[in-house]
Amino acid sequence: MPREYLKRFLEGWSQLSLAIQFLIVGGIGLLAVMLVVGLWVTSQIRQGVMHNSATTTALYVDSVIAPLLPDMRKSRELDDTVKRALDETLGQGALGKKLVSFKLWRRDGMVLYASDSALIGKTFPPNHNLTSAFAGNVVAEYNDLSDDPEANEEKSLRTPLFEIYNPVREPWSGQVVAVSEFYEIADDFQDTLNSALRWTWLVVAGATAAALALLSGIVFRGSRTIVTQRAALQAKVAELQTALAQNSSLRQRVQRASRRATAINERYLRRIGADLHDGPAQLVALAALRMDSPALVDPAIPSELREAEIAGIHKTLGEAMREIRGICNGLVLPQIETQAVADILRLAVAEHQRRTSTEVALTIPSRLPELGTSEKISIYRFVQEGLNNAYRHGKGKDQAVRGGVKNGKLAVEVIDGGPGFDPARSEGLGLAGLRERIESIGGQFETLSGPEGTRLIITLSVEEQP
Repeated sequence: MPREYLKRFLEGWSQLSLAIQFLIVGGIGLLAVMLVVGLWVTSQIRQGVMHNSATTTALYVDSVIAPLLPDMRKSRELDDTVKRALDETLGQGALGKKLVSFKLWRRDGMVLYASDSALIGKTFPPNHNLTSAFAGNVVAEYNDLSDDPEANEEKSLRTPLFEIYNPVREPWSGQVVAVSEFYEIADDFQDTLNSALRWTWLVVAGATAAALALLSGIVFRGSRTIVTQRAALQAKVAELQTALAQNSSLRQRVQRASRRATAINERYLRRIGADLHDGPAQLVALAALRMDSPALVDPAIPSELREAEIAGIHKTLGEAMREIRGICNGLVLPQIETQAVADILRLAVAEHQRRTSTEVALTIPSRLPELGTSEKISIYRFVQEGLNNAYRHGKGKDQAVRGGVKNGKLAVEVIDGGPGFDPARSEGLGLAGLRERIESIGGQFETLSGPEGTRLIITLSVEEQP
């Protein structure tokens, strides 16, 4: 169980921000430091206030009492005259109002004089304070009478008292010959001490709070910077992951397109071979056979028949040449590398109109973005193949070519009003080759067909083109 609690605590702690963690740990640490410093400072202030107050009061009392005392080195006891003088001095005036009780001690613990006459002549074991005073120190205690068996009267007063032990010195030698113990009403002292302690705690607490606020401000600002940078880094990582996924998808598409393009090229080559074999090759073969005709080799044949045979051979060879030129015109591209996209569209439309003697509606804006050579070739082949299909399958009805920019991409459409077809079932070799060509350069190819006609659409990203 303790491990589970510790694990939960660590999990919850790790979810907190660095600023909150610092605020908690720093707050606890500074609070502990504040308590230690505050207690030490208040203790020093308490001792200093007590010592200063005791010294001041002791000097005052000593200045009043000392002239009344005899030579304490020679007098082991005080006579009645001295006691009476002490009674009168301690019982009236400012000193009488200030002191609650007074005792004069001999070194062996005997009370030489006391405001309570019942204590005079009695001997008590010297306590620590009395011993320290005979060593020459002024000793002061505040409201602590637990170690004084002779202080029954003072304990019964139930009021804060300031207990002072003051060494009485011999004037000419400075030796301590007696100790005066007196109790002062400590109301003013209590107020002074409380005020000093209160202001001390306020200053320590204020300094601690200011330090915590300053450090917290720095840490919170750093934490916000870290959070912002972390969010930005996570966004960059997400973008990078998306880009990697897109690159992987594009790489796979390019690989598939490359494989399909290889297969389509083979099909193109087979189709060209078939066109040459079934068209010009047959005509040339026919002309070659007619070269061995008897009309050419038999001298008995009339010249009219020979000329007719030669004309037939010439006509057959002319048809073969026309078919060869038609095949070449479909394979050889015009010089389009240096032409603009709009000019390429016009060229493809004009070539189709010249070859088929049909009309094509061309709609393009005044300006189209410039693309690379690969894109220009793809656009020309797309319009060429699209118009060929429109003429061949759509009977050349309502042929149109449109170009424009949509959402930052170049879009080109080839439209006809033919009967249409099902793109999912019958996409011919030419359209399949165009699709692979367009997708291999990062474009999109779309076929829309129905009873009302067919639309072939390609889109190319303008911003990615050189």
